[in-house]
Amino acid sequence: MTEPLPPTLGLLLAGGLARRMGGGDKPLRTIAGRTILAHVIERLAPQCDGLLVNANGDPARFADYGLPVVGDSVPDFAGPLAGILAGLDWLAANRPGIDWMVSVAADTPFIPRDLVARLHAARLAAGVPLACAASGGWTHPVIGLWPVSLREALRHALTVEDERKIDRWTARHGVASAQWATEPVDPFFNANRPEDLAEAERLHVRLGIA
Repeated sequence: MTEPLPPTLGLLLAGGLARRMGGGDKPLRTIAGRTILAHVIERLAPQCDGLLVNANGDPARFADYGLPVVGDSVPDFAGPLAGILAGLDWLAANRPGIDWMVSVAADTPFIPRDLVARLHAARLAAGVPLACAASGGWTHPVIGLWPVSLREALRHALTVEDERKIDRWTARHGVASAQWATEPVDPFFNANRPEDLAEAERLHVRLGIA
């Protein structure tokens, strides 16, 4: 009998500037008649003990999803680590019984349905506090598992050291990698450009996986 997963909050990172998409909110673009964010929520919600959106600007644009929205506490678009810190701070303040958070890019419509379980398994097997996803020979540092216990170390790195690279920071503390196959589709495919939206539509129709 497998051990139950520790309670884990899901953080949807939607705070990017979307320059390659021409600006605006990438997660609110549509694939197969639904927003990318709706696809991500449908896949991630069953794996988590609640979801949280990280986005800057007016939170009302995400009101239809009924999820809490938290902005970065570190100014000037400090990157995904700032969103992760904002999520960990929200978790510590609002859900003190949960010690873990999984982060996903909110523009990854095919996120795996076993993401949280496999990230926990990877960090347990390696005996380290952090885990991230990998596929096709690439790691995806933004798709990761984070313990609340490291949030002050992360705050120091961001605000004192001006650290912005996720993989450089995780390497300090120990990070495991969980591997996924890229067939029939890379589950970490993300819609960065308009042509990616078209490709996601084709994948949805061809494979019926979205």
